[in-house]
Amino acid sequence: MTADSHTLEISNLVLSLQGRALFGPLSFTVEAALPTTVMGPSGCGKSSLLNWLIGMLPAAFAAEGRVSLDGRPIDRLPPEQRRLGILFQDDLLFPHLTVWENLAFAIPPRIKTRGDRRAVATAALREAGLVGLEDRDPATLSGGQRARVALLRVLLCEPMALLLDEPFNKLDEPLRRRFRATVFETARTRNLPVLMVTHDPADAVAAGGPLITLGDASLSEN
Repeated sequence: MTADSHTLEISNLVLSLQGRALFGPLSFTVEAALPTTVMGPSGCGKSSLLNWLIGMLPAAFAAEGRVSLDGRPIDRLPPEQRRLGILFQDDLLFPHLTVWENLAFAIPPRIKTRGDRRAVATAALREAGLVGLEDRDPATLSGGQRARVALLRVLLCEPMALLLDEPFNKLDEPLRRRFRATVFETARTRNLPVLMVTHDPADAVAAGGPLITLGDASLSEN
């Protein structure tokens, strides 16, 4: 069964740091079929945009604007209720937990027993071609395996949109291409809007959707 398609909409966003405007007003819509890329020089507010979206903007920043998911305003909701998944350039796997325990951390609380949660984690690993990694220490995984486990953990949270904060940045070029294709294909399959921050023009080309260049807050098509 095909998942419903979702839409993320940002309206009239102005972001400031200690009283200095970084960008805005900025308005755009992220559709499920067209990953949107945000680029710009360091310090222009790219990652802070994502922090604002997930409700984790540091106190030194101020933001005005609205964000809606499928037409429902979410900017006043606590982070755990926004249904936004975010993938960072560091995989952020918990070193004191096994692979399946890392995944279980993200499994919705309605799945209560340890056995049921392990079964969900095992099924996700099998689907991703990572059979047999359940009890592995994350430190023993390859870079590609760690990246895929991090993606699975985000997806197990059942997000309605996917945010990417340079998640391909630390991977070597062949792995970068493969993992990038995996992320975009997974998002397409699940009909998730994708908003990606990157320094690499190749990421934007691979995304194939609109390009937002911060600094002048312009919006152009790839």
